[in-house]
Amino acid sequence: MTVQELPGAAAYRPTPPPAWKPLTDPAPLLPDPEPYRVLGTDAVADADPELLLRLYAELVRGRRYNAQATALTKQGRLAVYPSSTGQEACEVAAALVLEERDWLFPSYRDTLAAVARGLDPVEALTLLRGDRHTGYDPREHRIAPLCTPLATQLPHAVGLAHAARLKGDDVVALAMVGDGGTSEGDFHEALNFAAVWRAPVVFLVQNNGFAISVPLAKQTAAPSLAHKAVGYGMPGRLVDGNDAAAVHQVLSEAVVRARSGGGPTLVEAVTYRMDAHTNADDATRYRGDSEVEAWRAHDPVLLLERELTGRGLLGAEAIEEVRAAAERMAAGLRERMNADPVLDPMDLFAHVYAEQTTQLREQAARLRVELDAEQDEHGTDDRGAGR
Repeated sequence: MTVQELPGAAAYRPTPPPAWKPLTDPAPLLPDPEPYRVLGTDAVADADPELLLRLYAELVRGRRYNAQATALTKQGRLAVYPSSTGQEACEVAAALVLEERDWLFPSYRDTLAAVARGLDPVEALTLLRGDRHTGYDPREHRIAPLCTPLATQLPHAVGLAHAARLKGDDVVALAMVGDGGTSEGDFHEALNFAAVWRAPVVFLVQNNGFAISVPLAKQTAAPSLAHKAVGYGMPGRLVDGNDAAAVHQVLSEAVVRARSGGGPTLVEAVTYRMDAHTNADDATRYRGDSEVEAWRAHDPVLLLERELTGRGLLGAEAIEEVRAAAERMAAGLRERMNADPVLDPMDLFAHVYAEQTTQLREQAARLRVELDAEQDEHGTDDRGAGR
């Protein structure tokens, strides 16, 4: 039976589809051809001196935090640490642009952003130490759990932002991801949902040049990662990721836009990963020392310090005070991380589901039998202490 022979076919009169036209004018969504900068430009005259000084203090503290955490891996106190040295401007700006009620969705490299938002440095490193699923209460700190899977936090950020909007809560979610994460499906799904729902979320891509050993040119042929925003119907912004003032300004504008109902923004911060991917990586196998040294001249700490000293806003005494405060933080972190944690192996099954599944209960029961047998054999409890 053909379509024409079906009952009622005579009344079937297909109409041609409407002429194609874009849902959104793409021109306002396109990023600038060059990364936006503040330091060293006329725009710096409008920057708040107090904000610049606060950014500087956080950058110095962040640099020392990265160095101390890296040292802890060499001492066996951390299983792994993905350093954000060279990217501190992105990390600090992301934390400072948010209100207390907002949410930060970090990636595994963004422990510094969590610390800059107020999280205890030890709690920020708990996952990387291998102690627990996460070392803090996400609801209390408004920081989603740090996680190692790439880009999975992005759809979560969109879901939270969309739910907040439906409930009438004045909340913005800021989701951080690396350039490698933009090659994951979660990145594209998150952007599409966010744009269609006009969710109050800001996506910050830290383009540090490499996805482990894979350079950006082998991930994408796009003019920039910021250009990917246009395909989803949101603005793309391109910013110098080592210019703390510029990153703070661009992210602040994106947060204001999201909070006022303007929808999401994709911000690409062009920066550089000075250290290896993690302490387990040998970066010399895929990049040369000359490339790293060239980026050291664009160090975010030095850029801001040069601006502040040049304008007479920062003197030698103030610099020493900032560095001393960073050293005190590092000393406290070192002392606390050198203490062996007291852990209960049964916590492995806690906080996975609100209600434990049958499979988890069975696994927990088997582990308990093994621990009890070991205790009977060696005369020790779960933590190795004598009975």
